Amino acid sequence: MNQKSNDAILDIQDLKMYFPVTRGLLRRKVADVKAVDGVTFKLKRDETLGLVGESGCGKTTVGRCVLGLYKPTEGKILFEGEDLATFPEKKLREIRSNMALIFQDPYSSLDPRQNAGNIVGEPLKIHQMVLSKGEYREKVEQLFGVVGLDTSMTDRFPHEFSGGQRQRIGVARALACDPDLIVCDEPISALDVSIQAQIINLLEELQARTQGLSYLFIAHDLSVVRHISDRVAVMYLGRIVEICRSRELYENPLHPYTRALLSAVPIADPFVEETRERIILKGEVPSPLNPPPGCSFNPRCFMAIPECSQAVPPLRDIGDGHEVACIRV
Repeated sequence: MNQKSNDAILDIQDLKMYFPVTRGLLRRKVADVKAVDGVTFKLKRDETLGLVGESGCGKTTVGRCVLGLYKPTEGKILFEGEDLATFPEKKLREIRSNMALIFQDPYSSLDPRQNAGNIVGEPLKIHQMVLSKGEYREKVEQLFGVVGLDTSMTDRFPHEFSGGQRQRIGVARALACDPDLIVCDEPISALDVSIQAQIINLLEELQARTQGLSYLFIAHDLSVVRHISDRVAVMYLGRIVEICRSRELYENPLHPYTRALLSAVPIADPFVEETRERIILKGEVPSPLNPPPGCSFNPRCFMAIPECSQAVPPLRDIGDGHEVACIRV
């Protein structure tokens, strides 16, 4: 593994993930579901990149490709300078000790037959990170302390914990092998609002005291992503349509899809809520099985012109790292 530096820990280049559609007894391929269709971005060390979009836009597929759970159709996934897309399974398993995943649902992501201590300590055994039972117990108790759980809870089973406590167990499990990259796949969407804030604060605290820890934070709630992300990438139908610093995105959204998403986020100030522009998108999200020609957003776009359906707009930098894929901007 390359030595740690301030460079990008993750560099995704033109990533494509197509799922074949088959038909008939011979399972003949008739089409492709283009779940991810040319995604490019970088994630720096100590940075949190929010990846947002509607359900089905491909953001979770990107996360699974990064972790090696899917073999991408095309493109490069450079993790610390090495292309994971070309690795055999054995070498990929070794690399996985340096990356982790926090699941969406704290209720179904924990094995109900194992106690909490074994769930948190399982990665330590798989990757042979401890040499003795004493060291194993000490490490598990330390992880419980890091995420704010009492060490006396290690013998309890998942059904004995609340939703927030279960997600803390999931965070502790992700931290077990001291990873440099954690993919957070909608880690708070199944939790109450008050518990969501606790998990967000926990993730921020862990990053502040862990040198080199980076998050790829996948979510559909823009108000949540705003508080934890350094930069935000907006996805639509398998492609990134806008990416920039978090504050810039919320103060100056440029892509019409981003503007529509932000117009739907509630604002606590009643005066601002009543006077701000509301953008209602027409139609439904097109199928990734048969995406529209040109810009995939053009059938629903309130700014669309005939040229929008003729070519796929590239993601271009319009200044200060703000990238947009729209010919009208």
